[in-house]
Amino acid sequence: MEFLGTTQTATYCGPKKPCGGSVLPPVASGPTIQECYQPYYLPGYRYLNAWRPSLFYKVANAQTCLDEAATCRSALRPPTILPADRSALFCRYSPQDWDRSNRLQLCGAEASRLWAGRMTGDSMKLMQDKDQLTRQMQEGTCRNLGQRLSDIGFWKSELNYELERLLNENHSLDAIKRRLECAAEELRCPLQVALECLYQREKRIGIDLVHDNVEKNLIREVDMIKCCQEQMRKLAQRIDIQMRDNRDAQHALERDLEDKNSAEFIDEKCLNLRNTSDCISFFHGVEKIDGTISVPETWAKFSNDNIRHSQNMRANSIRLREEAQNLFDVLADQLWRQFTNTNLAFSARIAEETEVKNKLQTQLAKTLQEIFQTESTIMLLERSIMAKECPLKVAQTRLECRTRRPNVELCRDGPQFKLVNEVFTIDDTLQTLKLRLRETRDTLQLLVMTKCRLEHELAIKANTLCIDKEKCMAVRKTFPSTPCMGVCP
Repeated sequence: MEFLGTTQTATYCGPKKPCGGSVLPPVASGPTIQECYQPYYLPGYRYLNAWRPSLFYKVANAQTCLDEAATCRSALRPPTILPADRSALFCRYSPQDWDRSNRLQLCGAEASRLWAGRMTGDSMKLMQDKDQLTRQMQEGTCRNLGQRLSDIGFWKSELNYELERLLNENHSLDAIKRRLECAAEELRCPLQVALECLYQREKRIGIDLVHDNVEKNLIREVDMIKCCQEQMRKLAQRIDIQMRDNRDAQHALERDLEDKNSAEFIDEKCLNLRNTSDCISFFHGVEKIDGTISVPETWAKFSNDNIRHSQNMRANSIRLREEAQNLFDVLADQLWRQFTNTNLAFSARIAEETEVKNKLQTQLAKTLQEIFQTESTIMLLERSIMAKECPLKVAQTRLECRTRRPNVELCRDGPQFKLVNEVFTIDDTLQTLKLRLRETRDTLQLLVMTKCRLEHELAIKANTLCIDKEKCMAVRKTFPSTPCMGVCP
């Protein structure tokens, strides 16, 4: 039996056999050549046979047979390989290796299974412990949040109580300030009225801010009661400063109370959060951020300090109210002077201002009529310019289209000259109209400036008349004859 075919690493070994039946003397044997077989690998398949043993094979040159039959037989099939040689080629592992490999696989699988079982048990116990710890910590946090809400509620009630008392004191202080102002206006009427008139007349604008007879008479009234003026001014300033301090304390209480409300809302929201809430989410790294700026001791001290500061401000306000009440008894006997002379000076000044105002109003009416006519002219010019834009667009569009004529058709013919002339004419017309429009607008601007100056002068005169006639004279005409000490009207 013969084995046909060879493998990629087949070895053709053995001594050179003589051809049977040969009568010729043996040919001298050629030298035996030993070489290493280098198999051929397809691209990408070089390492597919890496499991084959690295062996060197002996290759011998077989002597060609001289007879024709041997030559034909060797040409039809490859050389034969003995069974022993074939077994030696393909045997790589022994049965002991195979059994040892299987035992190792079974032992490894058993060890992995036992390890996985222990790991599963430990994991279940770990999950139970961590679940219990998580529930305990969550319940503790809820208790702490509830205690925190109780503390916030306590300080909120204290802040609300103190804020209400401070607001009442602010209202009382504001009332005593108004009583002081009313008493100064009624009992110290020459001073109060003169100061009010002087303050109002300081609001005059421009050329009307003159030092006339009215102002001289008012200054004389102020000089007569200067001492009372200083006392009332100082006391009013002290009350105003105290009211600002009270507002600062009130603002601190309101801000603290607002912070408490916000903290209470946030803590209530946190207390009501559950594992099944929809608004929960991951905020990675938030536990590493320490944005706190106080501890429970400093937190409580902050609110306590605000309350104590508010109490001090209330005590100062009470002392100021008592001082104002004592001042009301001192301002009983003051004289009123030059009241009639000042009123006469006011009447003469009002008549002069009224005459000038009427003349300015007449000139303003004429200027407004001229402005209306100029605006109409500007509107007509703008319409005329807009009406010329479309023909200019048409002419320029025609020129642009004719520039796309091909080759020799791009001729400077009669239409071309006509279109160019039309564009220049319309453009010159537009420039002329725009120049006239600018001149008209300049004229309008001049008229508007004139109108503004007239209106400004009228506003000055109206302001002066309003001050002298409506504010100053109105106060002096209603000068009280039966003042009530310390009582606001």
